[in-house]
Amino acid sequence: MAYFANFLSILILVLQVAIIARVFASWFVRDPDNPFMNFLVGITEPILAPLRRILPNFGRVDLSPMIAIAILVILRVLLVPALRG
Repeated sequence: MAYFANFLSILILVLQVAIIARVFASWFVRDPDNPFMNFLVGITEPILAPLRRILPNFGRVDLSPMIAIAILVILRVLLVPALRG
């Protein structure tokens, strides 16, 4: 079970880094066909899209990455130690 806990911990960390990278890349990358941006969107959109549907619209400010990272941190803090047991 420790292997699964380690895998889950690493997966959550990779998702957090991908979300942060997408946020920063969205400020600088203006080419919609950029392969790096397409990769980040492909990884993070399954997490961010449902949150965008739930959260109220704040205009040009997208709070879904911040909420997603908070949820991932909570999952990592609660699930990983429980699985390592």
